[in-house]
Amino acid sequence: MQKSLKNRDIYLRQLKAFQGTEMIKVITGIRRCGKSCLMKLMVEHLRGSGIGDKQIVEMNFESMRFAVMTAKDLYRYVSERVIPGKRMYLFFDEVQRLDGWENAVNSFRVDFDCDIYITGSNAHLLSSELSTYLSGRYVEIKVLPLSFREFLDFHGYTVSQRKTITGQMKKRITDADGEVCDPKELYEAFAKFGGMPMLANVRLELDRVSATLEGVYSAVVVRDILEREKRKGQRTITDSLLLRNLMMFLADNIGNSVSATSIGNTLVSEGLLTEGNRKVKPVTHTIQAYFEALKDSYISYEIKRFDIKGKEYLKTLGKYYIVDTGLRNYLLGYREGDTGHILENIVYFELLRRGYDVAIGKIDKKEVDFIATRADDKKYIQVTEAMNAPETRERELSPLQKIPDNYEKLVVCMDTGLQQEQDGIRIVNAIDFLLE
Repeated sequence: MQKSLKNRDIYLRQLKAFQGTEMIKVITGIRRCGKSCLMKLMVEHLRGSGIGDKQIVEMNFESMRFAVMTAKDLYRYVSERVIPGKRMYLFFDEVQRLDGWENAVNSFRVDFDCDIYITGSNAHLLSSELSTYLSGRYVEIKVLPLSFREFLDFHGYTVSQRKTITGQMKKRITDADGEVCDPKELYEAFAKFGGMPMLANVRLELDRVSATLEGVYSAVVVRDILEREKRKGQRTITDSLLLRNLMMFLADNIGNSVSATSIGNTLVSEGLLTEGNRKVKPVTHTIQAYFEALKDSYISYEIKRFDIKGKEYLKTLGKYYIVDTGLRNYLLGYREGDTGHILENIVYFELLRRGYDVAIGKIDKKEVDFIATRADDKKYIQVTEAMNAPETRERELSPLQKIPDNYEKLVVCMDTGLQQEQDGIRIVNAIDFLLE
């Protein structure tokens, strides 16, 4: 089984960078996005570096083996396996399922020479006492579903460079038999089915994909939202139908400004919220609580607006994106169309993978889809399906032209064969961008 693991270099490099430090490595992300496999990859790396099996303790708290453990049981289990004079490597998968785990993990850090790795599928992992106990002593590795490049790798395709007759370097994609493949066709499969890693184990057929994604969605809703609320003794999130309808609304409005009030009105007007024969509108704070639950489970991401001239975040409505387009399409029924918003969704998460903080840009009355910022770089990015029409070109370029600084500005689109630059703004094909 270990031999079948696919590498996820972008995240493995982050783990390796903090290997052997006192920093606790906290791996977060939506359920089944590959966190457990990433831990296995790290274990393989340690063994390949000469670390003995007895120095490695692996525990998955979704296993019945550890289901009835208490925090004291966990401490006892680990302490009995500590080898005096040796550094121990501790791996705790879905550790948030154990009440009081924070105390045990903090004790390991204090009492033993150990390197600690934990995973969790809910943002409350880091809003719990862990952040109090370990302020400044942990690093978060944020795992997302597969990128387009990873999708190709997981499904048996190879990306290489070729030189054209004019001397330009172009990407070439081949299958396992060495046959050249159509990049656009592969992108469309990625946009339709998404990047959940387990899809690499099934044929990309609609019924198989839907069954797999139903399992993912159910696990997120049932285990990471409804069950968690029950364990906490809270009854804020109790309505699975409301949760699903809200999720469908967000999925259908990726890239659009939304509010709790507008969502409540829409759900009622469309007959999606009923109690008996009476339409019922949940109060705004209830919808907001469900919003937060979806964000905490890493299925939905909110992006804020930033005033480029005023250099401050705005309190106006933000936008929401869905962590995986396959999940979005599963919820909405794999319908055709809306390819522009899907592309925008894909570009947003690609920027997160590359380590950028992302905001919506506002300049005067115009909007820039994304401001992507990290320590060493800043980019302003517009995303559109097509640039051919003059009015579209004007709409996408004009906000970027208004920005007075010299950071990179680019438009990502599905068109090919367009001029590569205009007024210092780079125009790049979306597939080329995703394969950079």
